[in-house]
Amino acid sequence: MALKETIILGLDPGTSIFGYGVIKIINNKIELLAVGSVMLSKYDDQALKLKAIFERVSYLSEVYLPDICAIEAPFYGKNVQSMLKLGRAQGVSMAAVLMKDIPVVEYAPKKIKQSITGSGNASKEQVSFMLKQMLNLKSVPKDFDATDGLAAAVCHYLQQKNPTSTGGKSASSWAAFVKQNPNRKL
Repeated sequence: MALKETIILGLDPGTSIFGYGVIKIINNKIELLAVGSVMLSKYDDQALKLKAIFERVSYLSEVYLPDICAIEAPFYGKNVQSMLKLGRAQGVSMAAVLMKDIPVVEYAPKKIKQSITGSGNASKEQVSFMLKQMLNLKSVPKDFDATDGLAAAVCHYLQQKNPTSTGGKSASSWAAFVKQNPNRKL
C-alpha cells in the first residue's frame, strides 16, 4: 500500500516579522519539516521587506516542494497604512508560491485559532501550546509569528481532514479545552 504524502507550507505574512511553517502529512500523521521567521524590522525600506519575503517564500517553495500553501488572511484594522503594508506582504507571499504553480488557500485568523485550540479567540500562547502538544514537540519557537505560520499549515490539514473541525471537543473555556484534550496528538 502506497503512502499518501502531502506537504503544506503555512505563512503568516507580516511587515515586521514574517512567520512560516512547513509540515509533511503521511497517512494522517504530521511531521514538522521547518518553522521559523524572518525579521523584517532590520529593513528601513518597505520594498526591501517585500523582497525579503518573496525570496524566503521562493526558497521554501524550492526546498520543500509544497503541494499547497495556507496563508493567514489579513484582518481588518483601522489603520489604512498598516492594512496596505500587510496586504502587500500577503500579495508578495502569494505571488512567490503561485509562480511555482502551488495553489494558495486563505484562512481567517479566527478560523486558524479555532482549528488549533477550539476557540477563535485563543491567545498566541494557547495556539503555540496546542501546536507543541499536537506535534509532540520538545519546544516551539519563542516567536509567535513562526508558530502562527505553522498554525496556518496545521489548520489547512485539519480542515481537509474534517471541514467542520474546530480542532477538538467543544469546551466552555481554554482551561476546560486543555483538560478535555490532555494528550491531543494527530
